[in-house]
Amino acid sequence: MNSLPSLPQADQALPSAPALLPRRRIRVWDLPTRLFHWSLVAAVLTAIVTGQIGGDWMVVHGRAGLASVGLVVFRLVWGFVGATHARFAHFAPTPARLWAYLSGQWRGVGHNPLGALSVFALLALVGTQAVTGLFSNDDIAFAGPLASRFSEELSARMTGLHHLVADGLLIFVGLHVLAIVLHRLIKKDDLVTPMLTGDKEVTVGEPTRPGNRLALLVAVALAVAATMAASGALWDEAAEAAAQPPAATANSW
Repeated sequence: MNSLPSLPQADQALPSAPALLPRRRIRVWDLPTRLFHWSLVAAVLTAIVTGQIGGDWMVVHGRAGLASVGLVVFRLVWGFVGATHARFAHFAPTPARLWAYLSGQWRGVGHNPLGALSVFALLALVGTQAVTGLFSNDDIAFAGPLASRFSEELSARMTGLHHLVADGLLIFVGLHVLAIVLHRLIKKDDLVTPMLTGDKEVTVGEPTRPGNRLALLVAVALAVAATMAASGALWDEAAEAAAQPPAATANSW
């Protein structure tokens, strides 16, 4: 007489479905996204350190702010025309995605829904910090490139907001680093290496499809234009062109 198959004991852990699948290495982050990420890290850290030192380092502080303007503009454009995993539509934290993640049912690659919230918060904070810095003036060592082009009242308000957002950005950066460390220790998920190499070992998910070269050129061109406008260069060129007398026309007789 055949015996019935034995059932697993209550204390035996059954592997989850994703754990049964073979792991494979896929491209998650394209090169433009990775270059943006680490360039923004460098710009923000430079701005924070030089802002704390002050003095002659405020020149570098201002340049880091201008770089942040261009980088944020690039990322905003790349979020619509870039690689699939870099597009906002791919990782926007909808209520359904957030619930799936919090309930342990999310199986995507790239930014998880909570990480997506962090991305949008970072872009908002850095963008606000950089833009307000353009109008700031501490009357000692630093004046933003656009501070003298508007009223002193506006500059004073922007300066106050710049300092306020700086405190929020410092807190956010600390929480962001802590989240990365906890993610590595608790979930055993390394978030740093894929942002360096672009690749990650996964059980589910498809590799990112890169954006085309034309889209990359458009994103870079808009970032450069935004940086030039933020520096006041485009304003100066327009003012010089307006101040020049019209060219004399030759008599036709």
